[in-house]
Amino acid sequence: MAKAKTGNERRRARVRRSIMKAANGRPRLSVHRTSQHIYAQVIDDGVGQTVAAASSLEKPLREGLKTGADVAAASAIGKLIAERAIAAGITKVVFDRGSFLYHGRVKALAEAAREGGLEF
Repeated sequence: MAKAKTGNERRRARVRRSIMKAANGRPRLSVHRTSQHIYAQVIDDGVGQTVAAASSLEKPLREGLKTGADVAAASAIGKLIAERAIAAGITKVVFDRGSFLYHGRVKALAEAAREGGLEF
């Protein structure tokens, strides 16, 4: 018997399903946040490979930020992931917020990635 999905799992599946329909072959910018850190990666689903990644765990960012769990850290990660994606030759992505609401740190990361040159 299949295990019932929780609310977060249902929301994540719904968001992922809708962005796969709208992607048209574009890679997705996937965001994951925890209570202490934030992570972002650009994933090419056609090949199943991560093209670029950034997180608040990286040593240069940890030294420069007060904490990895605030809006300042999220915007720094957004700028960094945009730089790395553009260096890899990707300018257009589709935003995958996962099960997280588009608010606070997730929104700050997305806006910083847009300012960094990514289109979504």
